[in-house]
Amino acid sequence: MIKRFFLTLILFCSCSQNYDYSHIKVTHVIDGDTVKLADGKTLRYIGIDTPETRIKQGGNFMYQPQPFAIEAKKLNEKLVLGKTVKIEFDVEKTDKYKRLLGYCFLEDGTFVNNELLKQGLAVIYTHPPNIKFSDTFFTAQQKARKEKKGLWGAYETINAEESYLYVNQIRTVRGTVKGSRRTKKCTLLNLAVTNGKIFKVVIFENSYKYFSERDINLSRFYTGKTIEVSGKIRRYNGSYEIIANTPQDIIVLNAN
Repeated sequence: MIKRFFLTLILFCSCSQNYDYSHIKVTHVIDGDTVKLADGKTLRYIGIDTPETRIKQGGNFMYQPQPFAIEAKKLNEKLVLGKTVKIEFDVEKTDKYKRLLGYCFLEDGTFVNNELLKQGLAVIYTHPPNIKFSDTFFTAQQKARKEKKGLWGAYETINAEESYLYVNQIRTVRGTVKGSRRTKKCTLLNLAVTNGKIFKVVIFENSYKYFSERDINLSRFYTGKTIEVSGKIRRYNGSYEIIANTPQDIIVLNAN
């Protein structure tokens, strides 16, 4: 009876421990942008996206690493596994999966989210309102791309009409914007494609203000211009698309 009492007390104290996210240990690395912390919670690095190690098929997740998924995970392990880190939060602290959303810093000041971008093993995935480091991330990604590191050195930019070949993969897509269309929830930039394959850049309503701040009118600014957009290609309602959340996600090459 006494033994059971003390066991319960120990478990209670353990579960009741308050963890300080400015000083917490990483106990497990799930993939390039997701880790487990000492309090048992999952942390998803915000502002970036790395290739997936598991793909969802028929409601189940299958181990099927995408190109550079293993490299991203190994770098993440090298940086944080077993180490004490500082987690800095943005406007939203958790996502719909109850994961913590944060920026991860090592004790020596290394910014882990940014380091993955600098090595070309992640791409920018800012999601409003969590855009605190969007300019920092843009600079890191541009440098990695110029130096052809990781993803940027392995793959050439693809044309919009090829996008259907790379669903659920991270790629840079180039095309000419033929026009835009605004719906209730978003604005669609339609790129020139052939053979009935449609590619769109999707900008959701909660991102509009970031374009307005730079005097970008989505209904006409990009029309006629050749652009590049990087991110994970997805198939939706028969077309192919990449989501852009800030102006930094869309690079204008020239005006036609």
